[in-house]
Amino acid sequence: MKLTIIGCWGGYPAPNGATSAYLIEKDNFTLLVDAGSGALSKLQTYKQVSDIDAVLLSHYHHDHVADIGVLQFAKLVQSYTLGNEEILPIYGHGEDKQGFGKLTHDYTNGIAYDPKTSLKLGPFVITFLKTEHPVPCYGMRITDGESTIVYTADTSYKKEWIEFANQADLLITDCNFYAEQDGSKAGHMTSKEGGIIAEKANVKELVLSHLPQYGENSQLVVEAKQEFKGVVYLAEEGFIWG
Repeated sequence: MKLTIIGCWGGYPAPNGATSAYLIEKDNFTLLVDAGSGALSKLQTYKQVSDIDAVLLSHYHHDHVADIGVLQFAKLVQSYTLGNEEILPIYGHGEDKQGFGKLTHDYTNGIAYDPKTSLKLGPFVITFLKTEHPVPCYGMRITDGESTIVYTADTSYKKEWIEFANQADLLITDCNFYAEQDGSKAGHMTSKEGGIIAEKANVKELVLSHLPQYGENSQLVVEAKQEFKGVVYLAEEGFIWG
C-alpha cells in the first residue's frame, strides 16, 4: 500500500499548495481520499485524472471537497477529448444531503457509504469513526490486509481514536493547532494530542497534517515528539509512504 500526500493545509492552500487530499494505491487501484482546494492540479503531477478509480470523502467542508467540481469538469472534458466515458464513483456520507447531492455529475456518481459498516474499495477495506467537528465528518481506517493507515480527517481530541488507531502502521492526524492552543471549539487537534493518540495506540509512524497557516510548522513535530516515541513526519505535498 502506497500513500502520496497531495494536499496537507487546513482551511486554505498555502502558495502553490493544496488542502486535504491523499492518494492511496495498491495493485493498480488508485483511491483519492478527500479533494481539497488545489488538489486536482497537484494530483496530475503523479496521476492522470483517468487513473483515479474511486474518491472517498470525509465530509463536505470546502478544504476537503473544493476540487470535486473541477474534477467533474475534467471527467466531462476528457469524455470529449479522450473518449473516456467511465463513471467515477465518489463515496461520501449521506448526512449532508446538499453536499452529497453535488457528487453526481455527467461522469461521476455519488454513492453514500454507511459509516456503521465496512466499505470495500478495490484492495482496501475501510471502517469509519465519527469525528468531533462542527459538521458530520468521518475518520477512516484503511487496510489492504497487510498494512493499515488511519486518517483522522477533521476532529478535536476524543479517546476513541486510541482504540480506532490501535497498532496502525501509519496515523495521519489533524494538526491545525500548536501544543498549548485549544482547538476543540473549532473541531481540530493539537500536535500534542496527535502525539498522545499515536503513543497510546502504539502506532508505528505519525504524520501531522491539516497544517496551520501561521507559526513555524516544524515546531509541531517537536511538540508531538514530546508525547510519541516513534517516527513523526510533518506532512508536505509529495510525501510518499509505503
